[in-house]
Formats: sequence, structure tokens, C-alpha cells
Amino acid sequence: MSSLTSVEMNFLVFRYLQESGFTHAAFTLGYEAGINKSNIDGNMVPPGALVKFVQKGLQYMEMEANLTNGEMETEEDFSFFQPLDLISKDVKELQEMLRERKRKERDKEKEKDKSKEEVEVERSRLKEKDRHEKLKEREKEREREKMERDKEREREKMEREKEREREKMERETFERERERMKLERERDIDREREREKIEREKTHEKQLGDGDRDMVIDQSDKANAGDEDHGRSSAAEPMDITMTPTSLPCHIPNSDVKILEGHTSEVCACAWSPSASLLASGSGDTTARIWNIPEGSLKSCRSINALILKHAKGKSNEKSKDVTTLDWNGEGTLLATGSCDGQARIWTTNGDLISTLSKHKGPIFSLKWNKKGDYLLTGSVDRTAVVWDVKAEEWKQQFEFHTGPTLDVDWRNNVSFATSSTDTFIYLCKIGETRPVKVFAGHQGEVNCVKWDPTGTLLASCSDDSTAKIWNTKQHTFVHDLRDHTKEIYTIRWSPTGTGTNNPNKPLTLASASFDSTVKLWDAELGKMICSLNGHRDAVYSLAFSPNGEYIASGSVDKSIHIWSLKEGKIVKTYTGEGGIFEVCWNKEGNKLAACFADNSVCVLDFRM
Repeated sequence: MSSLTSVEMNFLVFRYLQESGFTHAAFTLGYEAGINKSNIDGNMVPPGALVKFVQKGLQYMEMEANLTNGEMETEEDFSFFQPLDLISKDVKELQEMLRERKRKERDKEKEKDKSKEEVEVERSRLKEKDRHEKLKEREKEREREKMERDKEREREKMEREKEREREKMERETFERERERMKLERERDIDREREREKIEREKTHEKQLGDGDRDMVIDQSDKANAGDEDHGRSSAAEPMDITMTPTSLPCHIPNSDVKILEGHTSEVCACAWSPSASLLASGSGDTTARIWNIPEGSLKSCRSINALILKHAKGKSNEKSKDVTTLDWNGEGTLLATGSCDGQARIWTTNGDLISTLSKHKGPIFSLKWNKKGDYLLTGSVDRTAVVWDVKAEEWKQQFEFHTGPTLDVDWRNNVSFATSSTDTFIYLCKIGETRPVKVFAGHQGEVNCVKWDPTGTLLASCSDDSTAKIWNTKQHTFVHDLRDHTKEIYTIRWSPTGTGTNNPNKPLTLASASFDSTVKLWDAELGKMICSLNGHRDAVYSLAFSPNGEYIASGSVDKSIHIWSLKEGKIVKTYTGEGGIFEVCWNKEGNKLAACFADNSVCVLDFRM
């Protein structure tokens, strides 16, 4: 018989933790034990495999103790043990227990074999004694029942305490991980601060103005390299757009900036209403807020009021209710929020909570309305995606295909969508179907983001493997493999141009933002890089095309927002805040840009050219 390997044992424990709902413990074990690198087919391992394995082991020990007991005859009844005895004792000790039982049974038989005379003599005395013994036994039984009831109540109390402690540990683990990531970002920011200070001093010494940044297109080296590698000199190369130290872009003046304060923890998400001048923000302080932004210039605006959407009762700062994502429906009448408690909530523009949707067993990382507005789609750390019937306020279908946390979801149309996960796979799903319509495999790392193009024909994805890929629903492999980034790609966006948009005469473009501090633009048809925008000094977390497709905004951990002109190929506006930037977004008119920061603030910028 082959022995159980440590890899197999780790996988059984990993599956047990997942099935028991210990998400964080399973994630930690999976990461440290390299579960995703093992060659074990998880589909071949039935549910409850570890529990069945342990049960069979106990049954084997019970069988072994009975069959290897030398004093036991084959025709005797099989002796059973308590589970605790099987766990805490070895075979020899179990056999000794059996022998003790046999000795007691033989002693009883000897008592029965006493002579009839002795029995008659002792009968009356034994009867009296037996009566007293029965009375004592009944007393003991009542006492034992009472003790059992007390033990059961104590056990239930301990179970409740353990459950509360487990939930507390899960919350603390999640909080420690979040704090660790925050500290790492802050350390990176602090290291950049000194370098920025030195550069600013040099800039002031050279008396530089606030003119537009010149773009240095380093074509000569690339052209020479192309000649050597490909034997041709006339082919066009993508532009490598960088900042020169001799001219700076136009900084947005403070009069065109409004800082929205009120959140007490980092602001992770923000989104403009598609129909009104309302800005929603979601934070680690367990709240979302709806800000009523004036439609005109911010110069004359003194204060901006906000509706506070509380996800935790009272004043408690429950970290399990951090708001991680939010999205407006197409009409701008409803706002959906997702949080770390695994619940999605739907709010009116007046701040009223109208639905709380509970199905997930882990934090929600992504959330999207379909275009029609009748379904809401959520993706969670519990490895599933759920489609919610908004009108009925209930879940319509849960999709359990991924083997790792679901990181992103995106609707293709009103009934089908794509999901991505840490398991490197992308699934195309459809309401009513119990299996994926299509599976896209090709990434070698966690797939952070998926986005459909305006027509729903092409799907773009980006990953920790430093690549972005473009897929077509008509084939199983990727159409284009975009490999010019050198570090993880955090997000991607399609331009609002081409077929199916308000700018049909402009070509369709894909933008990608990476931890290598660059933004790259790609020709969606050819799969070639158009240019690399190299203005940031640290990881770029967010991108947003302006509604007319002429500009793209980028936000980075280096605390800066850059607005790039795609036509001129340069930065036309820039703003630097006090914290790393998690998300940027344009309003529907394209004259205001919002951003959310790690320093607990939300910023709104007036954009005029």
C-alpha cells in the first residue's frame, strides 16, 4: 500500500478548511504549501475527504484492536470503542481494554456459577442489597443526567465562544493583511518623498516654469535595435513617452480643486452617477458617501454636503464591513455597494437602504449592474459569483467555478458575463447555464481585471504575470498577447471610441496600468503597443478615459494624477495630493475628474482646456 504524501495531506487539509468556511486559513495554507503548484486534480477529491479519511482510520484501529486480541474468539461479538479512546490510545492499550472487559465478564460468570445453596442463603440479603443498589443507581443516574446536561450546556457555551473567537481571528487576520499592505505602500511613498524633494529643489534652482511637458520619443535606439533584429529600418515603432526635466506640465491650481473630507479611513472606490452630478465614495471606515457636486466651477463652491451610508450599526468601526467596491445603475437612481462582510447593499440617491443581499461567505471584491438594471453581479473571496434579482431582492444563481477568490466580474450583455480569479482562469458565464459557456486559460498569474469592449466582442484581461491579453468569443485562445510591461498589471480600460460608442470614427484603444509605473496604450486590432506613458514614479492603480476619448487620466501610489492628451501625446494637467490614489473617474460631461486617496480624502478637479 502506498503511503500518503505530505502534498496530498496538505491538499486534504486545504480542502477541509475551504469547505468549513475557514477562508483565510485556507488561503494562507494554500499559499505557503504551494497547493496551486501541485498536480492534484481537485475535481477527483470528493467533498469531506479529510473527515472520511479520519473516520476510516478510526474504524481500522477498532477493527485491528478486535482482530489482533489474542484472547478474543472469532465467534464473539465485536466490541466497539468510544471515538476519544480510538484517538488517544494505541492498539495495545485498546487490546488491554478488551481484556479487562473479558475479565469482568468472566468474573460475572463466576458469580453466576455459585452453588444454588449459596444463592438461596444469600438471596434475601442480595435482594435487599440489590434494592439499595438500585436506589443508589437511580440516584447516580439522576446525578449523571444532571451532569450530562450541565456538560452539554457548557459545551454549547464553549462552542459559541470558539465561534466568536474564530470570527474575531478572521477579522484580525484580514485587518493585519490590509494594514501590512498599507504600510508597504506608505514605505514606498516615503522613499519617493525624499527623491521628489531633491528633484523639486533642483527644479527651483533651474527656475523652471509651469509650461507643458515636452515628450521625448526615444526612437533612435529602438529603430537601431529593430534594424539589427529584423533587418528593416522603415517600420514604425511604438512611442516611449517620458518626462523631460526641462519643462513641467500645467499644474491644476487650488482654485480648481475641491477636497472632500469626512471619511476616517482610506477611500478605496469612487464613481460618478451617470445621470446627475452625484459622486459616490466607499471607504475602510465602514461607510459610503454620496456627495452633491455643483455643476458649475468649483471656485465659487464653499462646502459640499454628503449623505453617509452606514454599513455598521452605531459608531462601531467594524473592519469586516469595509466598503470595497460600488457601482451606479444605468439610470443613476440606485447605488450598489459591496463590503468585507460578504453583503451587497442597494441604496437610493437619498441615502435610504432598500436591499441587503446576503449569500457570499467572504468579502466582495467586485460588483456590477447589467445595462438593463434588473440584475446585479457580485464576485467574492469565497470563489463564487452571484447574480441577484434586484426587484425580487434575492439571489437568482450562484456560479461556483473558480478554485480561488474571484477578483473581478464584468457583464457582456444583460444575461452573460466574465469572471476572473487568483486561479489564473477566466470563465464566461450565462444566467441559466450550470457550466461555463467558455473557459479562457493562458495567464500564468492571478487575473486582476477583465473588461469587455463596447460591442461585447472582445474581452481584455490583465494579470500578475505582467501581461494583458485580448480574447475573442469565437476562439478558445487569446487573440493578442501584450507583453511590454515589466511588472504586475493592476487594471485595464477600453477607450469609449469605435463601433458601439458615441465616438464611432475614432479607433478602439486599450489602456493598461502597471506596478512598473507606466501606462501603455495598445492598438486593439493589431495587438501592438501605440505608446508608453512614463510620467509616474510608482505603481499605477487606476485609469479612466474621458467621455470623448481625447484624454486619459491615471492615478498612482506616487500621489499624483496625470491627465494625458492622446492626440498631442503629452501630459496636459497634473495634480499631487497627500496620499496614494486608488481610483480616478470622469463625470458624464468630462469637465470634472474625481479621485480617492489613501489619506482618507476624495478630490474633485475642474478640467478645462
